[in-house]
Amino acid sequence: MRNLLNRIAQREMHHLISDVVVPTEEEIEIKNGQRRTVQRKVYPGYVLIHMILNEDTWYLVRNTPGVSTFVGNGNKPTPLEEQEVRAILRQMETVEPKVRVTYQVGQTVKIIDGPFTDFEGVVDSIDQERGRVRVLVSFFGRETRVDLDFLQVTKGVE
Repeated sequence: MRNLLNRIAQREMHHLISDVVVPTEEEIEIKNGQRRTVQRKVYPGYVLIHMILNEDTWYLVRNTPGVSTFVGNGNKPTPLEEQEVRAILRQMETVEPKVRVTYQVGQTVKIIDGPFTDFEGVVDSIDQERGRVRVLVSFFGRETRVDLDFLQVTKGVE
């Protein structure tokens, strides 16, 4: 994308190529009990370009280092429908970031916070919407389901 923006500036084509967007969304990543916000590409490898398609703009884009191919048939790109573009941009503006966890159902995790600190258990279910995970913990010879926040567990020793 940086190459394309530099070429647009060098050739003073801002009036023909008005927007260059890499669709991203905010995501909360939880690793080792730490929560951090990251930008994740919605369509990795794709760039949306709003431009007036003519021979000059088409030449500039297709001959930019890093640009390999286009969505469409034949030699010209196929424009997206206006509602498709609006949907992608709306998705980027989502207020509530998605939460991504690095563990899965059936995986051993270690509880790092709360009354069960230092216990290990097996992930029984993951509730992405609520940011909760249900873990099967064994104590006093019985297996018990414990509902925890994503931040209360980390990957266990495997």
